[in-house]
Amino acid sequence: MKDTGKHQGLRNQLVSVLEQKGITDKSVLEAIKKIPRHLFLNSSFEDYAYQDKAFPIAAGQTISQPYTVAFQSQLLEVKKEHKILEIGTGSGYQTAVLCLLGAKVFSVERQKELFKQTSILFPKLNIRPKYLSFGDGYKGLPNYAPFDSIIVTAGAPFIPQPLMAQLKIGGRLVIPLGTEVQIMTLLIRKNETQFEKHEFGEFRFVPLLEDKN
Repeated sequence: MKDTGKHQGLRNQLVSVLEQKGITDKSVLEAIKKIPRHLFLNSSFEDYAYQDKAFPIAAGQTISQPYTVAFQSQLLEVKKEHKILEIGTGSGYQTAVLCLLGAKVFSVERQKELFKQTSILFPKLNIRPKYLSFGDGYKGLPNYAPFDSIIVTAGAPFIPQPLMAQLKIGGRLVIPLGTEVQIMTLLIRKNETQFEKHEFGEFRFVPLLEDKN
């Protein structure tokens, strides 16, 4: 679990790249500057960990490119103590960013292998999500709702109804919508029945699958 000055230098470079690409949220950039992304990857990718690229991880999944993580995090407008539901723990890198932003993170992962890996990794890195769940992201976590915001880190063909129901009024739901290519979509809950929708261009994600694996 080594994190060296060289790694820090590469992180500083990565943050400069993200700023050039239009990420402006200072707290998101600070989190990315601090989190050792190389420890969330298979060691064979360690030398590439701070490139702005997605990489394969276990169970046929990917760790999102840092720009995507920063972009989604920025859209959430995280405040300290916000209760955030994350659908798709994956490598745990996005979870770590949210935790560093001061959020109380409730995260759901459907791949047993990844769920086990992050359960072991987080304590070693002193990252403390409120709750990690092995389960079906389409269902969310109704027992812990409502949430200040919800982030989905896989491409969804539609917005799961239970997730909309678990969002606070005024809350933000960030979800990549589509099958082949996804449109990053932000829903802001206006009242019991109305949501305001914003779209932010194309991204690529692995598909959001139902049921546990």
